[in-house]
Amino acid sequence: MCGIFGFVGANARPSDLVVGGLRRLEYRGYDSWGVACSPLDAKSGKVRVLKSVGKISRTVDEELLPVSSPSPAAIGHTRWATHGAPNEINAHPHLSRDGRLAIVHNGIIENYRELRCHLERLGYAFRSDTDTETIVHLLDHNLEQTSSFTEGFAKTLRELRGAFGLAVLDARQPNRLFAARMGSPLVVGLSDGRQYLSSDANALVSHTKEVIYLDDGEWAELSASGAETFTFGRVATHKPSQTLEVETEAVSLGDFPHYMLKEIHDQPLAMRDVLRGRLLHGEASVNLAGLSDLDKKPINRVKILACGSSWHAGLVGKHYFEELAQLPTEVEYASEFRYRSAVIEPGTLVVAISQSGETADTLAGLKESMRRGAAALGVVNVVGSSIARECGRGVYLHAGPEFGVAATKSFTNQLIVLLQLALYFGRKRGMSIRQGLQLLSALEALPEMAARVVDKADEIKAIAEQFIDSDHFLYIGRSTEYPIALEGALKLKEVSYIHAEGMPAAELKHGPIALVNESMPVVVIGTQSFIMEKIASNVQEIRARGGRIISICCEENDTLPALSEHVITVPKAHDLVSPILATIPTQLLAYYLAVLRGCDVDQPRNLAKSVTVE
Repeated sequence: MCGIFGFVGANARPSDLVVGGLRRLEYRGYDSWGVACSPLDAKSGKVRVLKSVGKISRTVDEELLPVSSPSPAAIGHTRWATHGAPNEINAHPHLSRDGRLAIVHNGIIENYRELRCHLERLGYAFRSDTDTETIVHLLDHNLEQTSSFTEGFAKTLRELRGAFGLAVLDARQPNRLFAARMGSPLVVGLSDGRQYLSSDANALVSHTKEVIYLDDGEWAELSASGAETFTFGRVATHKPSQTLEVETEAVSLGDFPHYMLKEIHDQPLAMRDVLRGRLLHGEASVNLAGLSDLDKKPINRVKILACGSSWHAGLVGKHYFEELAQLPTEVEYASEFRYRSAVIEPGTLVVAISQSGETADTLAGLKESMRRGAAALGVVNVVGSSIARECGRGVYLHAGPEFGVAATKSFTNQLIVLLQLALYFGRKRGMSIRQGLQLLSALEALPEMAARVVDKADEIKAIAEQFIDSDHFLYIGRSTEYPIALEGALKLKEVSYIHAEGMPAAELKHGPIALVNESMPVVVIGTQSFIMEKIASNVQEIRARGGRIISICCEENDTLPALSEHVITVPKAHDLVSPILATIPTQLLAYYLAVLRGCDVDQPRNLAKSVTVE
């Protein structure tokens, strides 16, 4: 959930290089940050450190002076607090007692209490409340007991239990940087004379596009001349490098004030990218090259594992799989799945959905499912991510980098990919050519329709201005639009801090309608023609109790506008595609309410973009 960035080779100013890298990782969410620098030579003995609470963007040049001198290597970290309050003492990097070692760490060390008690008995004094400080003292102790740094480092890694991505500086080896991974992503960037380390490949694109992804149970030694990788058992792994496809401009804000707004506006292009080359009109199907070997496996049911927005996408996917492919489908919170005795029947396909491809709970649930014999498939946005590599098969979202904490274009592309998957399996299980062609036509029309919805931003902003003082919202929908109601409510909670609930429209009368009065805004998702009469009846119930109704409906709908205080229309589309269009107004509504209320839209409080801890 935190961010790591570092370099080694060709002396540089950490205040420029590392702080710049950390700024590219700010979108992940954090509450404190720090930088550690190697001395210019091994005789200096100690690592220089700067730590601070709050945002890097609030730092002035004078505050960076401790890390402004050139250094042969440096590491930096943005911390999202897990163990201990967000203060300077708990901020990373953490130092060994003699100042020789500095460490930054993402993840959670599950046996840190046991290790800490052991180290305290040996005379180590702890200053922070973090699990990370345990690692640096354990490494210090093991270096005293072993004959080389690499032996002590590998021994330390084998003694840690839990998830970690970590980077280490040793003042006695100022031209080296060490890194290790177990469950928390790390990427090595390669270039002539200088190597880089990051927890996110997006932070590397302005420096290099040649990278090595560390696997679980692997560590790396970086120097000016390159990078060597090893198992925790000190066996060389000789990993080949890969080339990043992300362009530098793709990670810039352009003319937009926030990444969230940019990424909402990116959706028509992202939709074109996820459709490009996949629509096969001649076969009334889709081309999903990453699934070819599944044709040899009997698939009788689907189990979707996901968290947050991806779980909402999975709920829509359940409708798609069952309606188009007649595949019984369950959607599981990955965080709950791994701790119960879930039944994995023969012929089960587990679909793991995660924008980052690094969501810890989803990855753990995926591994457990595969251990029990399930076929696995990843739906991720990041090439080379852990879920993608673990599955070995899947479908990429092609949404491009997403820096806003709130999922926008990744969510709509997840819906498109799930519809593509359902069409793929449906055609193999008896779906007619006619139905397949109808869906292909609906998907082809989607990007242009989405562009028309995005163009309504000013109209939606004007509606948001009417509800700045509202502290509660309800979102309702039916069928595939119930998950869109859940997602709309989540977006509002995430970025504006307004309490919101999403629910099936018919469930209002079973209790929640008691909340409805003249001050309660209710967002009605109602674009599907086959259920319009029912949703209109629910709106009548709300109207009779004075609720303030904001309806999202199709342009040709005459029913909901007559019942609503505000109306946002989207182009009329296929009933399985229209929920994708209905998502965009909910994103814009949440965005403008957050901005109008003065909230930090791209980095909401307490949240992180990539949840790599349980």
